[in-house]
Amino acid sequence: MKDILSVLKSRRSIRKYKDILVEPDKINLCIEAAQWAPSASNKQPWEFLIVTAKDIREKLASIHPYAKFVSQSPVVFVPLTNPKIHSKYHHSDTALATMQFMIEAHSLGLSTCWAGVIYSDFEPKIRKLLSIPDQLNVLALVAVGYANETRESSRKSLNELLHYEIYGLK
Repeated sequence: MKDILSVLKSRRSIRKYKDILVEPDKINLCIEAAQWAPSASNKQPWEFLIVTAKDIREKLASIHPYAKFVSQSPVVFVPLTNPKIHSKYHHSDTALATMQFMIEAHSLGLSTCWAGVIYSDFEPKIRKLLSIPDQLNVLALVAVGYANETRESSRKSLNELLHYEIYGLK
């Protein structure tokens, strides 16, 4: 088994993609990883949509002000939340599923980049474009493909983030 921490530390948000199709088997493995995410009371308040059509990806990029890169990625993963299944945790549960999708993608040599959508003023336009029923929320658009850039990243030190027992104790 791969060291999970090294996989997590090496994942980057990639916004430039090669013009190479992503194998359906790899996408299916990513969906399976998302399917196995934990959820409150095991309610699994999610559905998933895969977009590969270039014209739809271009329309998504024109609607979302911060996701121009989805027009260049060969795949867009669209995680949907269902508040009727779990009104309190539908968004956090679906975010967990989305992260598992992204981690699996990275482990398979694919790159991703998340662009949040839920509760934005442009969510209704995305819902309409993709014919998503009103009872579902669009959590995000996730670009998926083979990276055409490399990126570095850093993190705050644990001393800045970590508290013990009560807030403020380091």
